[in-house]
Amino acid sequence: MSGLSRLAEDTVSHQNLPGIAVAVVQAGQVIASAAAGFADLASRAPMSADSAGNWFSMTKIATATAAMMLAEGSALDLDAPVARYLGQAWPGRFAGVRVRHLLSHSSGLRNPVPIRWVHRATDPGPGSAAFLARLLARQDRPRSAPGTGAFYSNVGYLALGEVIAAAAGRPYEEFVRDDLLRPLEMTRTTFRWRDPALAGVPAATGHQRLPRALTPVLKALLPQHILGARTGKFVGLEPFELDGAAYGGLIGPVTEAARLIALHANGGTIAGTRVLSRQSIDAMTAVTTPGKPYDLGLGWFRPHGDHNPHVEHFGGGMGYWNLLRLNPQTGLGAAVMSNTTRHWNITAFADAAIEAVAPSTARHPAARAPARP
Repeated sequence: MSGLSRLAEDTVSHQNLPGIAVAVVQAGQVIASAAAGFADLASRAPMSADSAGNWFSMTKIATATAAMMLAEGSALDLDAPVARYLGQAWPGRFAGVRVRHLLSHSSGLRNPVPIRWVHRATDPGPGSAAFLARLLARQDRPRSAPGTGAFYSNVGYLALGEVIAAAAGRPYEEFVRDDLLRPLEMTRTTFRWRDPALAGVPAATGHQRLPRALTPVLKALLPQHILGARTGKFVGLEPFELDGAAYGGLIGPVTEAARLIALHANGGTIAGTRVLSRQSIDAMTAVTTPGKPYDLGLGWFRPHGDHNPHVEHFGGGMGYWNLLRLNPQTGLGAAVMSNTTRHWNITAFADAAIEAVAPSTARHPAARAPARP
């Protein structure tokens, strides 16, 4: 058993997790992966590095990357008002918001709790434009002046998805699939559980630790038929998708999530394909907008006041707790996916996983390639 596998096994045991999957990146390559525990407690199907799960907000790094791709191609102006792309669908009370503010969570949009923003995988979800319109109608005024501070907002990234669609001239999901996921060879990552791309790919069931007495309460809070079978202290969740793909809708395995990190770790190039310039990668990872609980770059963040070189993005929601973590100085990073709601110390695990695979380079910055357009 490799050191990474032992680490995963120990973490599942010590943290009382159903399952965990991890992949470690060095520059433009995924150099190791491992998994432990169960993808599904009821069937006792083992977790693997190929098990697909809901990404939740790790998707925002894909959304931010897509926006930067359009900006490089001059189809999107990051400093233009959002209303240039969304027209009358964008409320006048948020007229001062620029596209850049959506990327850095500094738009002043509030962040309502998204507890019912899901639907069964077998049901159609709401149209993205109509869903955004309903959420914007509930925001009477900006939380703060645009650009003055970062306040995390899922609604901002839903709006960014509509901006991407307008700038690309096609749906957000189509642009991300064809222009980002396919060039990165992320062929098993998608927005729909029933997508043929996931045929034959094992699924990691989301699990919620829940006392029996509270089961009716959770069942009432969630849309119908989301709550599944109970196994001991955990309740499994039926396959579900998020309403509004741009803020958290991707589904796929940890090894493919790691390819997104590899793109950023390697200055915008992977497998000989340049997707973004070094300048755009640096702009995304440069944390310049202070806020709480996170200080923001253009997508990536780090905890407020933390001055270490790492940037990251969590992906948390009902049934899952995930992480993308990158050190831009060393070109090392890790993707971690766990199929439980509880927010255990996933960041420490990611750092331990990198150390287990690359103990010498983890402490010494790699030479960076010169910037290229």
